[in-house]
This record gives sequence, structure tokens and C-alpha cells, in this order.
Amino acid sequence: MISIDTMLAGLNEGEFFLEYCPTISLADYRCTGAEALIRWRRATGVVQPADFIPLAEHTLISGLLTYWVIDTVALEMSGWLGANPDAHIAINIPPEILGRGGILYATRKSGLDKFASQLVLEITERGLADLSGIEALNMAKRVLPGIRLALDDVTFAGNASLAILARANFDIIKLDRSLVAQIRPQCCHPDWLTGVTALVQSSQLRVIAEGVETKQQLTTLRSAGIQEAQGFYFSHPIPAALCIAYHREAPHGLPNPPPQQTGRA
Repeated sequence: MISIDTMLAGLNEGEFFLEYCPTISLADYRCTGAEALIRWRRATGVVQPADFIPLAEHTLISGLLTYWVIDTVALEMSGWLGANPDAHIAINIPPEILGRGGILYATRKSGLDKFASQLVLEITERGLADLSGIEALNMAKRVLPGIRLALDDVTFAGNASLAILARANFDIIKLDRSLVAQIRPQCCHPDWLTGVTALVQSSQLRVIAEGVETKQQLTTLRSAGIQEAQGFYFSHPIPAALCIAYHREAPHGLPNPPPQQTGRA
């Protein structure tokens, strides 16, 4: 049974590990960086993130896991970041540690603050439910000059995303995979694409599409002016060493044929 106690025990026993999901430029298929994704391997097998991350939110373990991710990214990827100043690493930040100085402390402690301009902090809409969350996020840019902020899992449901973008100093929006999944043979150009194209053309925002699995999705997104993408079409999440090799080889091997496996990264 998964619980806060079992997660804490797993963290103490070294059961958590990271994989990295490459981010691809749709202009030339270069690998521009990667997103760090936490994984949990128990004796019974790997626990899917959807089965433990929601349980951890708004609890002590959420902050502990985030600080562990920052330390592990520093250990595994600092050398790569130093050798590739144009590359980035994205880290998911839960709402409850915004505004408490934890991100500044953790990045300084790990040494990642030296690569602030190569770091992207990702947070979902639900993490910015009130003004204090938005103020805390904007503060992160002041205490870590050069860092970029990404609004994750954007669906454009209602006007929540647009309201947040108007109030917070975001650099990137990440389109939820549910939007990308709408691009299929029976629906070549979903309605939301027109709005995203207009947003790209009228702002300095970069747009990353998540969950790209087919060539049609890739072609449609590229034609719409969306700058970057992630998804199984390019690569499954992979360990640090493989991600570094992938970055070195791209775009020579891209795009790869989509694998048969599907599911959330």
C-alpha cells in the first residue's frame, strides 16, 4: 500500500531515481534539453508517478522529494550543463514550497544556482490558485536571475491559463498531452491550435507540446509555429547517461519512428 510513510521509507532507502524526457526543437530537431522526472522502484516493481505524486502534494514528503530531485539533477547533470551552456533542465516544483525560500536554498546547496539561466521551473495551474502563489513564483525570478518559469499541463479550459499568464512572469507554456492527442487523422487541426498560433505570434512565450506520439502530430504542431515538443515519438524518458548521449547525437537520428508503447511519461 502506498502512503506517506512508505514514500518516506523509500526515499531513505534509495528507491527513487530520475529519468529525463528530452525536449526537441521542431525547427531543426535538435535536443534543446530535458525534463527531470522522478521514479519510484519498489520491491514489487516501479510505481507510476500518477499513483504517488498526487498523494504527496501538500505534504512534507512533497518538499523532501523536490529537494532530492534538485540534488540528484546536480549530481547527474551539472557536468553536462557546464559543457552545454545552451541546454536546459526542467524541474517540476510543487505549489507548497513556493515562497518559502526552499528553491533558492536547494539550488545554492546543490550548486545548481550556477546554472540558473539553464534551469526551468515547471508548475501547474493548480499550484497558482491564489495571488500569493503567483507572487512567490515571480519572486523566484528575482532571487535566481536568469531562471525560466514554465506553466505546465495547460489545457486552456475556461480562462484560467490566460488569467495566470497575465499575472505571472512565465517564459514557457507546456501544452497538455490531452490537447496533442486531439490531433489525429479524423481531426487534423483542432480548434485550440489557432489560438496557440496567435499566442506564439503575439508574445515572447515559447510553447512546448507534450505527448507527441505520431508524425501527423509532429507535422501539425510544427506548421502551427509551436517551437518545441516532448513525447514518445522522439524518446521515452531515459537515464541521465542516455539523455546526455541523446543530446549529443540529435538531430542525426531524428525523428524516430513512434514506439508501440503509449502512456503518460
